[in-house]
Amino acid sequence: MVPIFTYRDERKLFAVIGAVIIAASIALVQLESLKTGKPSLIAVAVTAVAVFAQSAVTTVENVTRGLAGSIVDAPQLSAQNAALREKNRALRSENARLREAVAAAPGAQEIASAAARLGDGVVATVVGYDPENLSRTVTLDRGSAAGVKLDDGVIDDEGVVGRIVAVTPFDSTVLLVTDGASKVSAVVQRGRWWGIATGTNSAIRLEYVSQDAKLRVGDVVVTGSGRSFAAGFEIGRIARVDHPEGALYQTAVVTPAVAFGRLAHVVVVPR
Repeated sequence: MVPIFTYRDERKLFAVIGAVIIAASIALVQLESLKTGKPSLIAVAVTAVAVFAQSAVTTVENVTRGLAGSIVDAPQLSAQNAALREKNRALRSENARLREAVAAAPGAQEIASAAARLGDGVVATVVGYDPENLSRTVTLDRGSAAGVKLDDGVIDDEGVVGRIVAVTPFDSTVLLVTDGASKVSAVVQRGRWWGIATGTNSAIRLEYVSQDAKLRVGDVVVTGSGRSFAAGFEIGRIARVDHPEGALYQTAVVTPAVAFGRLAHVVVVPR
């Protein structure tokens, strides 16, 4: 005997029955909600899904609009950023220049005062040191065009710096008073004892001072009248007195008046 329904027909039948049952359940839920006047769970769920979908769509639209605006504004923003970076760089440079001007102002004013007292002194700036440190020399930014001459003395507001040993039209070289080749006529201010201030490459040694001189630590040593300097410019102060046994003269170690490590502005003293 041949069966009337196949297995596939049975599944279709079960599906139809299930759909009818679900539809009936929904209808009953809706009728119940109408009786009570409250929204049904199905309506709440549908509304929630709709709100979520709308929010998602709105978010996508906003992101898309923002990206489009960023793409349009990108060249302008890039130009503005470049302008701000350049302005920031300029401000940093100006700030550094002002700090240097403030730091240099006191020394520059003192040098200007010293030059005014000398009358015809040439104010110069130290622009270089001996890179190999073979000699204690510095380079100035003034030369023969400004009136600088060979063997002119050089001072700063503290005392003796050295003397000019080379000149070009626009710069000159100073042999520092601490260089081993430097020799300057010197006088111990207290007592007026004479000697020669000779460089030791690190300090100054006062030589050929009479054994009768009563030298003391702290005595001021100044220039005597000589080839490069007039009398009275401070060389330094005595730090130690030596009495070599059997020597005809006594010597003393002199601490320079000038702080060579921060030497910046000087005055060239005409001979």
